Amino acid sequence: MSDVIGTGTKVFDAAPVRGRWRMLHTPDDVLELMDSSAEGIVVGVQDAGATFLAPIFDELAAVVCLSGTPASHIGIVSREYRVPCVMATDLPDGPPVDGTEVEVDCSGPEGVVRVTR
Repeated sequence: MSDVIGTGTKVFDAAPVRGRWRMLHTPDDVLELMDSSAEGIVVGVQDAGATFLAPIFDELAAVVCLSGTPASHIGIVSREYRVPCVMATDLPDGPPVDGTEVEVDCSGPEGVVRVTR
């Protein structure tokens, strides 16, 4: 069972993926994640131009960006790495708590973010 918590513009068609949510704000957040592992993480970021995800992009399950378009830096890189990505995501109740299991679904007309149970 899952509940929709947000929608946005998908960058490309991709099957649903699941992972643990982690909101990243600064390069230091990325460095902290590099010390453990980014494998299976769905990251949330505010800035579509953020370049600090580069060292972990190939490990991520998905990216949820709260701004931007598929032509933004994060959209371009996610396409290149084939990491499902939702841009300009509206999360009316705010981002989930870090560690929450979520699903990112880019298989329909828009990108959908769900909390899984």
